[in-house]
Amino acid sequence: MEETNSATSVSTKIFDRRGGWTRFRMAALIVAASLMVSCSSGNEKEVVPVVAVQATTVASKTIQATIDTDAILYPRDEAAIVPKVVAPIKKFYVQRGSQVRAGQLLAELENQDLVGALTENQGGYEQAEASYKSALQSASQDLQVAKEQLDAAQKLYDARETLYKQGAMAAKDVADAGIALTQARDQYGLAQKAYNLKVAQGQLTAAKGRTVSAQAQLNYTKIVSPINGVVADRPYYAGETPSSGSPILTVMDLSSVVARAYVSPQQAAELHVGDPATLSPGGGESAVPGKVTVVSPALDPSSTTVQVWVQAPNPRSRLKPGSTVSLSIVAKTVKEALVVPTEAILTAPDGTTSVMVIGQDGQAHETNVKTGIREGGEVQILSGLRKGEQVVAAGAYGLTDGTKVTVSAGPTSGGNEAN
Repeated sequence: MEETNSATSVSTKIFDRRGGWTRFRMAALIVAASLMVSCSSGNEKEVVPVVAVQATTVASKTIQATIDTDAILYPRDEAAIVPKVVAPIKKFYVQRGSQVRAGQLLAELENQDLVGALTENQGGYEQAEASYKSALQSASQDLQVAKEQLDAAQKLYDARETLYKQGAMAAKDVADAGIALTQARDQYGLAQKAYNLKVAQGQLTAAKGRTVSAQAQLNYTKIVSPINGVVADRPYYAGETPSSGSPILTVMDLSSVVARAYVSPQQAAELHVGDPATLSPGGGESAVPGKVTVVSPALDPSSTTVQVWVQAPNPRSRLKPGSTVSLSIVAKTVKEALVVPTEAILTAPDGTTSVMVIGQDGQAHETNVKTGIREGGEVQILSGLRKGEQVVAAGAYGLTDGTKVTVSAGPTSGGNEAN
């Protein structure tokens, strides 16, 4: 009652000061507001939040597992030509940049002394050959005479022995014929040994070897290209004497190049000879296709990595050996793989992966998935999803299972599907 009287007193004062219905209306508003406050706490309904997300459709497309690294270019083939004899350079027939063929004469060294040595050895060989032929002829004649004498002695012995058995020949005559036969046999044996001519043959072989060696030494003064290619280096001038072991010319085959790269053992295990690859030289140059030609079976001891070679064509020799290129090797290709954008994948602390699937009820449901190849901004889904399902592509972090979502327009919404 006191509170009511107080309120009435206030209303009366207001009415007294402002008069009329104004004071009454103010009092009514105050009372109504109090009633609304007192009633709202018991009757207010819970508001369900709706989160705006960007979505994408699980697509089917071809995806590739690639290994990207840097590589250094080498020529397909390279020959650093080192003379086998030390002599002054007599003449060059090529310059840097000259295109050459295998077997082409590139340079000559001074060789007068070697020409003389060859002539001397050729003379020795001819002499040894003549001696061998003479010895062979003499031994052949001696062998023939010894054979004839043996045949005659054998006939004489046989005749006397027959007569002796008939009583027409003395035993002494048969014995003398037997001694003559034995001597003829011994003589024939000596003639056969002499016909062997091992000494003469050895002398002839040695003379021939010296001649061949002298010829080889002379040939070494003519420098020829072992491969087709271009002269990449010529560090000496005619008249200079190169030091022993120093190359006087370098020839490179630039029709194709070899990119050599180092990858981890795990990556190397996925590679095979023949795998396609791409070389990107940079600087606005277009990429060049290539193929894996070598996967080293052993680790590099200094880096514990595996060396991989990729060979690629080099039209117009625009790829320069010694330069660095970006190398991308296709280790695996999967057709009709299910893919989603990388940002749709949620990774838990324990390493498990999941996505938020938008169900028919408009809610996001957390679904565990198993991932595979990652290429660019996409991930292969091995299990857990079906083609055509809609998943949250952007805004999935922080969502709880069962959250009501609305799909907002975005660049990733439905933009990945490929058949």
